[in-house]
Amino acid sequence: MTSFAIIGFGEVGGIFARDLRAGGASAINAFDVADAARERARAFGATVHASAAEAAAGADVVFVCVTAGSALAAAESLAGGLSRAPFVVDVNSVSPSTKQANGRAVATHGGRYVEAAVMASVPPKGLRSPILLGGPDAQGFMDLMAPYGMDLKIYSPEIGRASAVKMCRSVMVKGLEALTTECMLAARHYGVEEDVLRSLSDTLPHENWRNLARYVMSRALIHGKRRAEEMREVARTVEEAGVAPLLSAPIAERQDWAAARGREMGPEQLATTDLDALLDGLTAAMHHKQAAE
Repeated sequence: MTSFAIIGFGEVGGIFARDLRAGGASAINAFDVADAARERARAFGATVHASAAEAAAGADVVFVCVTAGSALAAAESLAGGLSRAPFVVDVNSVSPSTKQANGRAVATHGGRYVEAAVMASVPPKGLRSPILLGGPDAQGFMDLMAPYGMDLKIYSPEIGRASAVKMCRSVMVKGLEALTTECMLAARHYGVEEDVLRSLSDTLPHENWRNLARYVMSRALIHGKRRAEEMREVARTVEEAGVAPLLSAPIAERQDWAAARGREMGPEQLATTDLDALLDGLTAAMHHKQAAE
């Protein structure tokens, strides 16, 4: 029976644990630096360990699901826990060069590193989210996970290429969140949001621009801190390609701003399915911040 470890028990780690358990996994070990995350792991039935290396020591597969800024530290923290040569699956949204550094850290300590680029939001499909794999051990991991119905595709034997797809895509996806937030807040101020949305539907066809705007704005408000870290890795990716990250870097700033406003809003405002209610809550949080300054 395959045993698993999850390093980083945030949204993605929790969803993976849930789906692994539903798929028949009997042993799930976990480590996170946050007390709340450790409690969440226990609620999922995982065995919480005192260190990442301890959690990884008995696992066949180690999923590393931390924030982008902690990815390399997480890979290095596995030292001492990889003697069984587990697959270390790095699902973090980081630049190709960071993935390569993570791979070297894991390989140095005996693990089999697998680059994993998650190509869609995890909550809808969970463990079955589309994932591009990279590295020489990708096929072995893919074979082992066949019973769990994961949507895996080997993209390249070279570590970094799969993440290049993810990072370049994020310029558009996280950029859309940032642009929509600025667009809708300014339009609300002038009382023209309905006309703006109508014009967007004509120019960029979508079945429901109101719902799309509400959804992408809420993602930034709820997950902006993690997205900002990812966008800094995106900016690094763009810069390493010889392109000045004139847009990617400011997108990170807007994501940070959205996260701060989201923390000032109530959970019912963040969970609303109504664009007007979300804009009301965000506008109030923005004005409160401006008044405080």
